[in-house]
Amino acid sequence: MLFANSYGSPRASLDSAPDAAWLDLVDPTEQERSAAERVAGFTLPTRENIGEIENSSRVSTHAGVLYLNSPIAYRDRDGRSTITSAGFVLSEHKLVTIRFAEMPLFDAVAEQFGQLRGATGAEAFAQIIEALVDRLADALEHAGAELDSLSKHTFSDGKPAGYEKPRGRNGDQRRTLTRVGQVSDAISNFRDTLLGLGRIVAYTQQADVPWLPPSIRARLAAARQDIASLNDYDQQLSARIGFLLDAVLGFISIEQNDTFRVLTVVSIVGIPPTFVVGLYGMNFKNMPEYNWAWGYEWGWAMIALSILVPLIWVRLKGWI
Repeated sequence: MLFANSYGSPRASLDSAPDAAWLDLVDPTEQERSAAERVAGFTLPTRENIGEIENSSRVSTHAGVLYLNSPIAYRDRDGRSTITSAGFVLSEHKLVTIRFAEMPLFDAVAEQFGQLRGATGAEAFAQIIEALVDRLADALEHAGAELDSLSKHTFSDGKPAGYEKPRGRNGDQRRTLTRVGQVSDAISNFRDTLLGLGRIVAYTQQADVPWLPPSIRARLAAARQDIASLNDYDQQLSARIGFLLDAVLGFISIEQNDTFRVLTVVSIVGIPPTFVVGLYGMNFKNMPEYNWAWGYEWGWAMIALSILVPLIWVRLKGWI
């Protein structure tokens, strides 16, 4: 799909907006990319170029045109955090964005940009960067709140009267571990986006092009500071995720140790009765208990005592 954003027309067709300041290409075909090149007046990168990770491929200047690439985090239709590459080609009069996924943020910026009069591609670029930074800030705040909730749930020690150990505790911890992993994956995508945006914003702000207005450079400088602060917050969240993952795994290990401890106690308790049964299961004529009037009861008493004594001893040791 190919859209052109012009003054007063948020989503005009390419043919009807040859003077558009912003061309937005969404998963374009080769024919659409060629058509956009004719309107823009400069060459556009391919999908393979945009996906490259080396710094020289992500930021460069050719004939006064800035070529910028960055990974962008977004939520897919299933609500899962994912990441895609996006390209920004900025010249004195036009901005061309090339992306390969539907992103409501670009549509929202297009609606706002379409209401401006006399705006340039640099204005559109600044608006997109500011919107991305705001969206990342909201996403990181949401991730931080979710980590707070998971942390309180994991370390909750409130035990009201009559408290009993909940059944399915391991299953609950596994669900918590899964959710922490999902939040960690989302934060990793946010980190990649912040690093990419920080690179292209710094490069654009310091670019040696005379057509970039000081007002746009100032806005990019402010966005750069916001990105730096979000990077610090992202590192803090990453540290919390590492601690929370270790804690949940530790609790799961404790639960498993409790299970093995119970099995060990059961096996210890079962040894004396087995010995007693084996002893009185021997068929020898000189065993005096065979002639006792209460021999059967005596055997059961020995079995019961051999069970109770180890249980009491284990309980006094605090093992159960």
